[in-house]
Amino acid sequence: MPEQKDKHIIIIGAGTAGCTAAGQLAREGYRVSLIEKDGKPGGKVNNWYQLFPDRRKGEEVREFLMGEIDNPLISINLNTDIDSIVKKNSKYLVTTTRGVMPPADAILLATGFDLFNPERKEEYGYGIYNDVITSVELEEKFSSGSVLTSKGTPPKRVGIVHCVGSRDEKVGNFHCSKVCCVTAVKQAIEIREMLPATEVFCFYMDMRMFGPYYEELYREAQEKWGVNFIRGKVSEASENIEGRLLVKVEDTLAGKPLKMQVDLLVLMIGMENSLSGRRIAEDLNLKIGMNGFFSVADNHYGNNRSNMKGVFYAGTCTAAMNITDTISHARAAVVEISSYLKSSEREVEV
Repeated sequence: MPEQKDKHIIIIGAGTAGCTAAGQLAREGYRVSLIEKDGKPGGKVNNWYQLFPDRRKGEEVREFLMGEIDNPLISINLNTDIDSIVKKNSKYLVTTTRGVMPPADAILLATGFDLFNPERKEEYGYGIYNDVITSVELEEKFSSGSVLTSKGTPPKRVGIVHCVGSRDEKVGNFHCSKVCCVTAVKQAIEIREMLPATEVFCFYMDMRMFGPYYEELYREAQEKWGVNFIRGKVSEASENIEGRLLVKVEDTLAGKPLKMQVDLLVLMIGMENSLSGRRIAEDLNLKIGMNGFFSVADNHYGNNRSNMKGVFYAGTCTAAMNITDTISHARAAVVEISSYLKSSEREVEV
């Protein structure tokens, strides 16, 4: 066990990045205050049934994160929002809805992302038709053990729409959320596993399978599970007289419009910088990038540093990431924070 250091770090956000960084910092002997606006730590992992590409249980990663923060040097503050952050000399004074935190020598923002609200894309019918759901809501169905329509029946045909709220000039999101394509592939396989008689159609702009084993999962979906991939953008979803969903899409490979009836339409919603993160950016005059996330000091060798001395970033507050990259980014942030605190100590000694 390393010697306890007389330094205090406040981490805002107890999702994958926040928990990973807190555990590493505590193991190095730093005192950590972990602030989370929700009622439990773990972030979006709490809502995920299985994870790509190896289909491991989301619960396994959550257990890893809970182990990271099981340390007496970490104080966890749940159901807590940030009211203000003020820099005073070399310290940061953080006021929350539960009171004033002890002065911090450094702050790590791990505020994560918000999911795109699909009601902003009215043409897909989310919030209008009961059987138009999001990828997160489908994950909840997997966790419950059954995938049924609003009528309580298994769907005969499922449509999956990629890039909802991502790469979309109309909603002001030019960035790719990176994980939507592989999530669609994973969920398509899971539907076919649970409901072998159900047809599954994925409507995509292009398949961005960038990670290890992602391309293999894509091939498995086609070759083993018979998932249908149609390159085309869904222009509209409506409900016919029978209560089924009618999807209009332009098949860009065949070069012709297509109409299809489905019983369930799943929207792959993308990532946006969190509202809580944007509020903190205003408080601290932190720069926001063209993708709407926090702008890092340098895209190549300073992507954990902000434009404010002593304020650092970890995870999806800077860009869309998968869980693997988020954990790596959080561990890199710990290195940056430790180096900063050590250099501050040397400045004081001089």
